[in-house]
Amino acid sequence: MKRGLGVGGTLGLVLGSLATLFVLLIVGAALLDGASSKDTTTPVAIPSYDPDDDEPSEVPSYDTSDRPDEDETRSEKPTPSREPTRRPEPEVTLDTSLKTNTMYKAGMLPRLRCPAGNASIYSHSQLKALILKTGQCMNRAWKPILEKQGIKFSPPRYAIASGRGRGACGDYPQPGSMVPYYCPRNNTIYASTSAMARGNGNARGYGQILSWHGGIISMMAHEYGHHVQNITGLMDSFWRQTLASSSQSGKLALSRRLELQATCFGGMWMRSVAASYPVSTANRNKLFWFYGQVGDYPGWPRDHGKPVNNHRWFRQGWERNQAYQCNTWMAPASTVS
Repeated sequence: MKRGLGVGGTLGLVLGSLATLFVLLIVGAALLDGASSKDTTTPVAIPSYDPDDDEPSEVPSYDTSDRPDEDETRSEKPTPSREPTRRPEPEVTLDTSLKTNTMYKAGMLPRLRCPAGNASIYSHSQLKALILKTGQCMNRAWKPILEKQGIKFSPPRYAIASGRGRGACGDYPQPGSMVPYYCPRNNTIYASTSAMARGNGNARGYGQILSWHGGIISMMAHEYGHHVQNITGLMDSFWRQTLASSSQSGKLALSRRLELQATCFGGMWMRSVAASYPVSTANRNKLFWFYGQVGDYPGWPRDHGKPVNNHRWFRQGWERNQAYQCNTWMAPASTVS
């Protein structure tokens, strides 16, 4: 479960389901109009496998042992053609581990047409419609590259409320929180449009940081990233390691890698629709800036990573745009702190 707690609420790491809290609290009070793009963060390259090793090395073969020789067929009368007997395809064995998961072989997301229009984030009906529409685009992006690796794909469900609701993994939004969450128990993404746009309690809304709808949709792409983690076995492996960890710091470190990976997946998707959404150069820079404003709030549980690393991993997904480049489980500790 991914549940968010606000600054004014009681914060703590909830480990009662397969995912952890998604608390993206604002760091600093800088306004977007006055922000300058002075980024010096370089995305980290993490080649966890050689992509060339995964190209087919031979074409499918056929059984010809019971077919006549070419010379014999020349003297014979034509006979009805026979379908060649294809040798059985070997069963695909999926790697569901964190560091060498099969999904890292999936490559980049295809470029898709997914125009967003001029939806207002302050209109429940318009924002909900945009969330559901872009959710379909996320299905079209992730489905083919995962299925190509033998991973069974199923889309997530959505529960989008204008105010508050109760989901399978708890209330949404949580008291003093504005963030959506993904519930692996029923593969559903829960969100409150008013909380995301205007905030909730002491927690400012995403719309108060970035009024362009791409900010909220990129966060929904992050939640979709948790669904990708769920159907590829990453989330199960994360949960097993979390249960096996004997220290709170160890559990938090695992949580940060899970969350930052989802942010990287979100960056990949935003890049895949950049031309049609569209994401202009100016709005791309706003997205990069936006991710430098969210992350773990000083003094509270460090379960999502510092703002500098949220920024780093969103850019990693955008700029490197390869599934294996989002392998946070192989990344240096400093990049997932």
